[in-house]
Amino acid sequence: MASAAASSCSSISMMFLTHSCASTSSTAHRLLPPGCLRRRLHCHPLQRGPTYLRCLTFHSSAAAPSLPHVVFPHASLTTGTNTKVIDGKAVSKQIRDEITAEVSRMKEAIGVIPGLAVILVGDRKDSATYVRNKKKACESVGINSLEVHLAEDSTEEEVLKHISGYNDDPSVHGILVQLPLPSHMNEQNVLNAVRIEKDVDGFHPLNIGRLAMRGREPLFVPCTPKGCIELLHRHGISIKGKRAVVIGRSNIVGMPAALLLQREDATVTVVHSRTNNPEEIIKQADIIISAVGQPNMVRGSWIKTGAVIIDVGINPVEDPNSPRGYRLVGDVCYEEAVEVASAVTPVPGGVGPMTIAMLLQNTLISAKRMHNFE
Repeated sequence: MASAAASSCSSISMMFLTHSCASTSSTAHRLLPPGCLRRRLHCHPLQRGPTYLRCLTFHSSAAAPSLPHVVFPHASLTTGTNTKVIDGKAVSKQIRDEITAEVSRMKEAIGVIPGLAVILVGDRKDSATYVRNKKKACESVGINSLEVHLAEDSTEEEVLKHISGYNDDPSVHGILVQLPLPSHMNEQNVLNAVRIEKDVDGFHPLNIGRLAMRGREPLFVPCTPKGCIELLHRHGISIKGKRAVVIGRSNIVGMPAALLLQREDATVTVVHSRTNNPEEIIKQADIIISAVGQPNMVRGSWIKTGAVIIDVGINPVEDPNSPRGYRLVGDVCYEEAVEVASAVTPVPGGVGPMTIAMLLQNTLISAKRMHNFE
């Protein structure tokens, strides 16, 4: 099995690691396989949009308060080698059930329903899919969902006007600007216009700054890295004192994930595009969080026996045997990882479902904070 897995992963890894990355916006970059047309792929309906991670070419030589929860080991599957498969779908369902109960309790107690506003600019099909799924998720837990859809040629001033309106609207407790924005808009200006008290995506510089500082608490933590840590917590996986390696240093996933692990008293190393001998560093890790957008890049030989792997990557690869013509794989070669790791997230069905669950949780936290509701 291991040899077959190695062959499968190797063929995909070689294809991608030799494929050059196109130059795009730093926050709008998503890696696709050669010949895979982006317009026909809705690569991940649960994430915020295209993966915001740079293409890596390696040179070899406490967070905001969350809802009470329980640890439930039975939410995991196991492989033939007793590797625990961390089931993000099961965890996210439990979180959504908790949110539904809290939203109902809040409505009955003080008559307030949390509200999330989403601003979508342009006609990208993938972005529209993400927004549609967020709306469905809000409805499923009882959160009000508001949406503004602006034309591709809208001005930045129009977007800022809508943000200002939602900033002042007491029924809106969270604001999300769907990325990427059209190229004529200044993404930083737009994101910074969102009031920090409603920055449920956790991207405001003040939120990230507070996350980085000891003794400070961010109002919100970015949803995907928050979901990674929540998966570890809910499966009873200890972080304190462990060696953790984060692969990728994006502002959206890698950097905040490293900061969260550090807050949990892990010893953290970030592996990035200029890291020498990444295999040797990764091999030392007790916990690996990979977020680089490179299919099957992390091989089984890079993983220490008993390590825990959180695979954020979700990459479409061509598959003539699939009805869709492609299948989704992570950054880590799953078939090889299950032979050596003690626990691993599958792709899909691992981190992805957690991202939207954390967005809903952040929106609820915001509403409770604004109304002093315990």
